[in-house]
Amino acid sequence: MKCPYCSSNDTRVVNSRPSDDGHAIRRRRECADCHRRFTTYERTQLEALMVRKRSGKVEAFAPDKLLEKLRVATNKRPVTEKQLREFAYGLEDEVQTARIDAEEIGRRTLAFLKALDDVAYIRFLSVYRDFDSVERFIEEIRQLGGDPEIDAAVEAKVAEARDEDGDA
Repeated sequence: MKCPYCSSNDTRVVNSRPSDDGHAIRRRRECADCHRRFTTYERTQLEALMVRKRSGKVEAFAPDKLLEKLRVATNKRPVTEKQLREFAYGLEDEVQTARIDAEEIGRRTLAFLKALDDVAYIRFLSVYRDFDSVERFIEEIRQLGGDPEIDAAVEAKVAEARDEDGDA
């Protein structure tokens, strides 16, 4: 294992233990050259899940990439890292085929976030659907079949933002 700090190939395992409910092994390693410690995770990969992108390109599913997007959407929200990890790494186990469309991953992620946290759901949705205007964003919130109080609050915030832009 190469040291991420000095790139030396001379590292040793200091400690190993199961992680992610037994689906991974967490290893603490120490570099023999710079003596810095770092953590690695060893996961079993039976058959790589392949993702078909909108462009038609096919690539291996990267749960870490999904996990990073989930972290951005749930930043400062009452969501645990464990919940995000379980979803991102569990998706591969949940899918019954060798290939999946990126659209399907997006739909499953949106369903997960909608059940978990409305704000995180809207954050992810705004990037996923690439909103080009405030009106489109408001329309999407309305389509959620949401609470009239939430709709009124959104309308008030939008009007407030427009007033601030007009004053500048």
